[in-house]
Amino acid sequence: MSAELHITLAGAERVVAAGTTYGEALEADGRTVVAARVNGELRDLASHVADGDVVEPVEISSPDGRAILRHSTAHVMAQAVQELFPEAKLGIGPPVDNGFYYDFDVEQAFHPDDLKRVEKRMREIVKQGQQFSRREVSDDEARAELSAEPYKLELIGLKGGAASSDDGAGVEVGEGQLTIYDNLDPKSGELCWKDLCRGPHLPSTRAIPAFKLMRSGGAYWRGSEKNPQLQRIYGTAWESRDKQDEYLHLLEEAEKRDHRKLGAELDLFSFPPELGSGLPVFHPKGGIIRKEMEDYMRRRQGESGYEFVNTPHITKSQLFETSGHLPWYGEDMFPPFELDNTEYRVKPMNCPMHNLIFRARGRSYRELPLRLCEFGSVYRYEKSGVVHGLTRVRGMTQDDSHIYCTKEQMGGEIKSLLAFVLSVLRDFGLSEFYLELSTRDDSDKFIGEQADWDEATAALRQAAEESGLQLVDDPGGAAFYGPKISVQAKDAIGRTWQLSTIQLDFNQPKRFGLEYQAADGSRQTPVMIHRALFGSIERFLGVLVEHYAGAFPPWLSPVQVVGIPIAEAHTPYLHDVAKKLRERGIRVEVDTADDRMQKKIRNAQKAKVPFMLLAGDDDIANGAVSFRYRSGEQKNGVPVEDAIAEIVNAVERRVQV
Repeated sequence: MSAELHITLAGAERVVAAGTTYGEALEADGRTVVAARVNGELRDLASHVADGDVVEPVEISSPDGRAILRHSTAHVMAQAVQELFPEAKLGIGPPVDNGFYYDFDVEQAFHPDDLKRVEKRMREIVKQGQQFSRREVSDDEARAELSAEPYKLELIGLKGGAASSDDGAGVEVGEGQLTIYDNLDPKSGELCWKDLCRGPHLPSTRAIPAFKLMRSGGAYWRGSEKNPQLQRIYGTAWESRDKQDEYLHLLEEAEKRDHRKLGAELDLFSFPPELGSGLPVFHPKGGIIRKEMEDYMRRRQGESGYEFVNTPHITKSQLFETSGHLPWYGEDMFPPFELDNTEYRVKPMNCPMHNLIFRARGRSYRELPLRLCEFGSVYRYEKSGVVHGLTRVRGMTQDDSHIYCTKEQMGGEIKSLLAFVLSVLRDFGLSEFYLELSTRDDSDKFIGEQADWDEATAALRQAAEESGLQLVDDPGGAAFYGPKISVQAKDAIGRTWQLSTIQLDFNQPKRFGLEYQAADGSRQTPVMIHRALFGSIERFLGVLVEHYAGAFPPWLSPVQVVGIPIAEAHTPYLHDVAKKLRERGIRVEVDTADDRMQKKIRNAQKAKVPFMLLAGDDDIANGAVSFRYRSGEQKNGVPVEDAIAEIVNAVERRVQV
């Protein structure tokens, strides 16, 4: 072996001695820089440099650094659990967004007091400064060392296939060499605990700055209901106490904004158990918001040349064989039922039926682009574990549209679609976006020719880049029939939601035999663009509830104005004001309850009504009202016509107050 090795470090060539570790080459302290990226792959700081390596530091505050921190903290948690509950068998413990979890097979579910004991023991392990030490093992050696861990043995048997799964198994076994990470006593070097793991990890448990256990719950092994149910402990870990406090504050704020809680408090919607999981009903106030959303979209789409269609909720199963949904999407569809000796299904999406509308008669290039749209109800069999309020339902209404165009029109249509989508989202009060481009990978879950995919992906990428927004790649995230752009929007507290999607599809038009007559008389296949702007009305409404914390801007508020008389004698005057407001299209109520004025104000504030109009003797004498806002600010003696003008203006301009 040469005594000198040539590496590239921070873009510059360096010469280091053989046996140098990545930590030494980077002069890493193990706390700020916690790992190395070597030739694009993450490595432990204790691993040795090889000739020709391109080495970059991985800071603990980076996405990769946080994942390493959280994965290391998961190991510490698993060690603490097995020390306190020696019978516990290990499942999987991957890092996830904002934290980590680990699954355990234990006789009884964890109690909150158990989590306190585990967290206390974790802090002792962190303080001890145990070292994470990687070693390679053969499959047989791993089986021998982990013979008492049945779930680890199963993962070893799945080596290769587990790496591509989405259940967290990839953090433990991949395609190649198995590795075990030992937690070693920093003074004696004795083994404290070990786990099958691909790594990398922090150099030491002392490099874990801040963590907290959050909750526990049941989880099926590897995500399948056919497997045993384990107990999962969730935690969070951050590069500093301040960052963790910031995150915990965000969780508190998110809890206050939980659309399920606010939906009940504001009487917007509910989930009757008699209907089944993921099937909401909308109450009158929620119905008003839905109607406003639909009316807005009908107007905007009409102005943009869309044509409205309607399709049934059920269809023969064969339609989804033709579209490809049944073989490629069947697990997410409700089971079939039989009628007149024919198999039927409720529809999971509208696009196959829109294809039939296009095919119903001959089409000319002069009709293209043809933009069909529908508020279509669809039904998807979401697993019970992922159903969540309005943001993950089984029955939903999509503001669906499908655009049929020529290849020459494709680029311009995508660009205008993206501009249209962003302008709509801004009207609903969302202003921070980035784009995600979901593409095909090498797996077998996609249909169609690679050349078509390449052309479609290039067209989407060009439109996304021309938008000026940040573009993030999502390899393998495409629909089975084509790539897509997803608009990711940030809400008022900085969380990101996937909302609108634009999908480019060369495959369904071919499967349905769609054609149009070109200018030269030839028969050509159109390109199909799928566009869901809200995604679904249910999900989008759930996002808006949380974005606004239930305090909708006036144009979306179920009740826009409440009239509050100072005394009963002032009620008729406010009824006259309310009549004038209704004539201008404003949703107004007059509170005629026997409550005192201050309680009526509190009730209106609790209901998050944008405007309150109060009236007493002086107001009536001057043809005025006292104008009170949701914030508590109040203007007295405002002429009625001025008050009406201000309210109407706020509604028409769709501003928040």
